[in-house]
Amino acid sequence: MADYTIALYIRLSVEDEKTESLSIPNQRLILREKAMSLPEWNGAEILEFVDNGHTGTNFERPAVQKLLEMANLGKINCIMVKDVSSFGRNSIETGYFIEKVFPLYHIRFIAVSDNFDTAELNGDTGGIDMAFKYLINECYSRDMSIKSKSAKLARFKRGEYQSVVCPYGYQKSEDGRMKPDEETADNVRQIFQWAADGLSAGAIARKLSEMKILTPAEFKASKGKNYHDISRSNGVWCRSTVLRLLEDERYTGMYVIGKQHTVEIGSTKMVRNDESEWIKIPDHHTPIISKELFEQAKAKIRKFSVNKKPREYVLKSKVYCGCCDHALNRRNDIIYACEYGRIATDTECKGVRIRVEDLERTVFDTIRSQAQCFADTDADIKAKAEKSSLELSSYEQKLKLLQESKRELYEQYILGILDIDTYKSKKAELEIQLVDMKNLCSVVAAKAKTAQEDYEESIKNAKIAASIDGADNLTKALVDQLVERVYVFPNNRIEIKYATRRFM
Repeated sequence: MADYTIALYIRLSVEDEKTESLSIPNQRLILREKAMSLPEWNGAEILEFVDNGHTGTNFERPAVQKLLEMANLGKINCIMVKDVSSFGRNSIETGYFIEKVFPLYHIRFIAVSDNFDTAELNGDTGGIDMAFKYLINECYSRDMSIKSKSAKLARFKRGEYQSVVCPYGYQKSEDGRMKPDEETADNVRQIFQWAADGLSAGAIARKLSEMKILTPAEFKASKGKNYHDISRSNGVWCRSTVLRLLEDERYTGMYVIGKQHTVEIGSTKMVRNDESEWIKIPDHHTPIISKELFEQAKAKIRKFSVNKKPREYVLKSKVYCGCCDHALNRRNDIIYACEYGRIATDTECKGVRIRVEDLERTVFDTIRSQAQCFADTDADIKAKAEKSSLELSSYEQKLKLLQESKRELYEQYILGILDIDTYKSKKAELEIQLVDMKNLCSVVAAKAKTAQEDYEESIKNAKIAASIDGADNLTKALVDQLVERVYVFPNNRIEIKYATRRFM
């Protein structure tokens, strides 16, 4: 392994693709030319990290995450980007990494076009010029996002279809608008007709599965459009898929947009808007079904859910099939059963069913048994946390003494007690010791942090254990604290995936 590692980070957003100077080959050329000018180039390992088509407003990018992970492990000596905006456009996060994280791991950061190199700043942060760059990059990104959304909304209101993905039953025409896909449009018509005739969504799903009709996701995958994970489908339609189609007004020729929005600029988290905020464009495209059939089907489906109040129960949204990984259906508040196995009767899932009472009792007994082991380990964990804290204080004191020695050495040189050669020699020795001590402090600090987190986790789990000891049965609060998922297998075998580290 090379003694010095240079990481070249390249980011290209969708908007940047329009500018040739920002292309990946151009960025690569600029970075390699700069890297070759460094004294460390000879014998150095050159790594390249590329995020193509990712926004710079957050750090949820695969390549930058891999880069930061390697930096955290001490495997990177220098990070090089074309400009600071390539690394990130969020002023707070970008500044945090450049000014706090990278110096901690002694990582040099170079932004070529910005003429920014932390090795030349001697611990400075780049001053007000760099601070303004952070803010300008963030403001530019926000401005572009707002303008892009405004332009898209204007095109939507004019009836120009923008989405890349068409709903099941439709395909793109040559002019980019939606038109019925004759391979699947009849399936949509049949689904609505069955619903209008009084069939439930579950019954329709079983019929479609028996007829070996590909699910919407499988059909798209068969056309090379791998938008969804179809590993669990196996030709089996779900009740939820049928309901989603029956609620989609686009099949009547009505185009609906604005159903959801992002939480903030750069975020991928979506929040559903109130229906009053939706934009509806009638007669936007060729309908597959009539409005009358849509309303008939909608009215019939509503009969199955009318007056049904949302049910709250202890393991709600936590119980899954151990064979197919689908959520189990709770029937009549008596049993959990795999709906997938009910439709695809030739699978292992057919045997996945368990009484609600039996499952809740088994989960409770398992959690209580697991919690009993915490009392004996809490004292050890506390002692380990205290020891790590004392060790860190000791190393920090040693580091402080070395820094004080370096200051005193400089004072002796200024006062003429030491000549220049002696001063330089002793300073070089001290700087080596300082680097070693800083590295040791970083390692010990990480260990102390982990030990403290373990101790805090043990306190929390001890409280949970005490509440379990005083409980007679499983409660919703207990499940929400401890359980991420419960998997049920044939013959009532279960596995619990815990939400807290020490229960795992």
